[in-house]
Amino acid sequence: MGGSRSMIFADCSSSTAARLIPFGRSRLLCGGGALCARRRLHVGVAPSLPASLRTTLTVHSSPSPSLPVMNVSCSATMASEASAKVIDGKAVAKQIRDEITGEVSRMKDAIGVVPGLAVILVGDRKDSATYVRNKKKACQSVGINSFEVHLPEDTSEQEVLKHISVFNDDPSVHGILVQLPLPCHIDEQSILNAVSMEKDVDGFHPLNIGRLAMRGREPLFIPCTPKGCIELLHRYGFDIKGKRAVVIGRSNIVGMPAALLLQREDATVSIVHSRTKNPEEITRQADIIISAVGQPNMVRGSWIKPGAVIIDVGINPVEDAKSPRGYRLVGDVCYEEACEVASAITPVPGGVGPMTIAMLLSNTLTSAKRVHNFQ
Repeated sequence: MGGSRSMIFADCSSSTAARLIPFGRSRLLCGGGALCARRRLHVGVAPSLPASLRTTLTVHSSPSPSLPVMNVSCSATMASEASAKVIDGKAVAKQIRDEITGEVSRMKDAIGVVPGLAVILVGDRKDSATYVRNKKKACQSVGINSFEVHLPEDTSEQEVLKHISVFNDDPSVHGILVQLPLPCHIDEQSILNAVSMEKDVDGFHPLNIGRLAMRGREPLFIPCTPKGCIELLHRYGFDIKGKRAVVIGRSNIVGMPAALLLQREDATVSIVHSRTKNPEEITRQADIIISAVGQPNMVRGSWIKPGAVIIDVGINPVEDAKSPRGYRLVGDVCYEEACEVASAITPVPGGVGPMTIAMLLSNTLTSAKRVHNFQ
């Protein structure tokens, strides 16, 4: 990443597959900072969540920069008439963490075992260090043990593999996460493939992805961000079976596994990507849209079928002179316009993001239960 241009980190995955987005590509503001009205009768805080959100956690479950972007600004001409329900990922994630806390405590009391998550960080990227720190705090908040190895930037691939091997053999570690991106001299696939499939809580092992793609097979783990997307749909009681779903983006981390999960739920799935012709026309047919492409405000109101449900995975910085930070975060979907057309939508931030770490904790707990045959 040469030069001295100001860069902002954006992330859509639990393993932090980093995307550095130059401010120059996201210069225009969305709707002048106008926000879509959120009626209080809509779901917004945990006590008002629908009954389906009060059940225990159940598991069903590289950006494409050349996708067309006509204009990253968007209007909010009828914001006061917005009818979209807010899908509150922050509230759902808190509920899931509370459930995990209870299960971790029950497991410890019953068999004396505490789930453990190990994270390997290579290099000194501030964004990666922040994500690792957040994961460590999340583990502490639910009672999961956390182990961390921080290696210098020039660490050899063999040295990283050695640490993975140690964690693979450690019975107190039930999940292993290698923080991405790795330095360029380290082969990412070799590192990810070295993680034991039984401890692959990120869900990126090729055998886990292969099982996810096959009918009649069950992966040991599902990638955290797509799993969080489907969990939101379930907890809010949105029917998936028989619906038309469009996934925008086809990354290995979000788009591809999200499409596979929707297919498992008996949706009719289309994938829109950088080579898709007429993406607006295809997307407008969808009852459910999951967007994970990393383009600010790409999906406009005209792309959306009235009444559609939108899960916006994108986290994109756009310049904002009014913000103390000089920028603000927006999704792939123009929130103001979508609120006027969709029946429900995740906000950015506060939608999918909190769910990703919650699903990582869930996968770690599942791993520990599996190893010790704890029901």
